[in-house]
Amino acid sequence: MGSSEESKAQQLGPLDEEELITSGPRSFMRGLGWQRISGFNCSAGYLGNDSIPLALQLLALTLLAGLLVAILVQVSKSPSFRELEQEQSKQEKIYQELNKLKAGVDRLCRPCPWDWTLFQEKCYFFSKSQRNWNDSSTTCKEKGAQLVIVDSDEEQSFLQMASKSKGRTWMGLSDLNMESKWHWVDGSLLSLSLMKYWNPNEPNNLGEEDCAEFAGDGWNDARCEVQKYFICEQSAASCSS
Repeated sequence: MGSSEESKAQQLGPLDEEELITSGPRSFMRGLGWQRISGFNCSAGYLGNDSIPLALQLLALTLLAGLLVAILVQVSKSPSFRELEQEQSKQEKIYQELNKLKAGVDRLCRPCPWDWTLFQEKCYFFSKSQRNWNDSSTTCKEKGAQLVIVDSDEEQSFLQMASKSKGRTWMGLSDLNMESKWHWVDGSLLSLSLMKYWNPNEPNNLGEEDCAEFAGDGWNDARCEVQKYFICEQSAASCSS
């Protein structure tokens, strides 16, 4: 035995030396803190197999408790049956009030249909599309009206001004039945007092111009097949109680 081995033997002592020789590496590992537990080699501080199911149980209980708390919070926020009944009752009252309001509006007097304009006890419809003179007249009849007939200076001023925003616009005047004999769509003859509204040098019947239109500041004769805007006219409804 060399000097180094003698030194180790002196440190271990007689018994330690014997155990080291007889037990070998396993006993040496025990000296470092390792030991056999239930057939498995484990280090100091090892958690046994029985600790894992307990941890899982604790985790499951924690999750279940959180779920129950969430359900209780949600249930507390949900409206009760009485609150639902009260809300339904409120909605029914609102619906009844709306029906009463609608009935009241329906009873209100409307001298003219919607989208028509009232002027001096007459209703006027200003078209949003263009048609030729005959189709314009037909459209007005379908609305229970007729192409507009000018009866007064006030009406002429109103219609001339209103038609300027659209451009050339058909009126219910033509000489289709007899050249140079201008009649309104109701069969009445154009009065002399209204002939002043023809534009200068009109009507000139240039190219078979047999239908009258609002043009600029006065009237003009034009070919009836040309598409233009048009004005329908009907009497206003009476609103007397």
